[in-house]
Amino acid sequence: MTGRFPQVRPRRLRATPAMRRLVAETRLHPAELVLPMFIREGATDAIDISSMPGVQQHSLDSFRRALNEAASVGIGGVNLFGVPQHKDAVGSGATDPDGILNVAIRVAKEEVGDALVVQSDLCLDEFTDHGHCGVLAADGSVDNDATLLRYRDMAVAQAEAGAELVCLSGMMDGQIAAARDALDVSGHSGTALLAYAAKYASAFYGPFREAVASTLQGDRRTYQLDSGNGREGLREVEQDIEEGADIVMVKPAMSYLDVLARTADTSPVPVWAYQISGEYAMITAAAQNGWIDRDAAAMEALIGIKRAGADAVLTYFAVDMARKLNEEAGLRTSGSSADVAGIAPTGKAPE
Repeated sequence: MTGRFPQVRPRRLRATPAMRRLVAETRLHPAELVLPMFIREGATDAIDISSMPGVQQHSLDSFRRALNEAASVGIGGVNLFGVPQHKDAVGSGATDPDGILNVAIRVAKEEVGDALVVQSDLCLDEFTDHGHCGVLAADGSVDNDATLLRYRDMAVAQAEAGAELVCLSGMMDGQIAAARDALDVSGHSGTALLAYAAKYASAFYGPFREAVASTLQGDRRTYQLDSGNGREGLREVEQDIEEGADIVMVKPAMSYLDVLARTADTSPVPVWAYQISGEYAMITAAAQNGWIDRDAAAMEALIGIKRAGADAVLTYFAVDMARKLNEEAGLRTSGSSADVAGIAPTGKAPE
């Protein structure tokens, strides 16, 4: 009966909190979490986002406080989005050195640049009056190549403001190559690029539209991926890596864990995932109704994303989950038997 019950009892490895921690296959560390942040031009205080309870559009003052809080809990970085007061057809505010996103980058570098990686979103949707991620052609379609010219200028403007990692999220063909070339010729060869490589047209982006005060007309299905196409996502990843992406990302995380896993199996560069606004909103709303435990559900979702292959996760839960990880690690080191499956000790990289 060797190899069968009753000799083989997998429950032996689940018997105690210590045993479960010891045999955990997946571990999550605060440094693997990145916090997306919204900074609103002209705001005098933080403004609540109704569809994302607990998330805010920041004034520059509240932004500084939130940055220092994020640094204090040991997350890996912050990903910045600007919410401008004025928009136009070409998103002029995106390349204005005094535009809200570029100002926010400088503030973040000054406040926490030694503790967190300062990341910047490179896309025109927050800055255009039509809400699309690029420049429109005469027929109303998004002009891919004209948009690349704007992306080049945006990449340089963000690098000059101090961004360490420029994150191209527009899903334009050739965007990584264009940004890499622009950065290199302008003397910013040390600035890294993250590609939203497999970014899908998703119904779960709704709360984000409120967060950036989107004025989108129509949809983005001519440039974001169709939800049924896994191989196409992998092709986009491969192309971005060939063009020079330092990191590739799958977005959203929840509905595309298969694409994430297949990307992680083959990518020679780090693979990240974005737990998007709709994922955050669903967990938060269910918890507010008393249907689930918010922190437990958020942690389980993040562990699932990590298990699928993500090296890091953009999540609006970043600070709360990092604080929870730190508290539970502290309980263990003080001798408590708290059951914290798969969590690495604070201050150490997951092994």
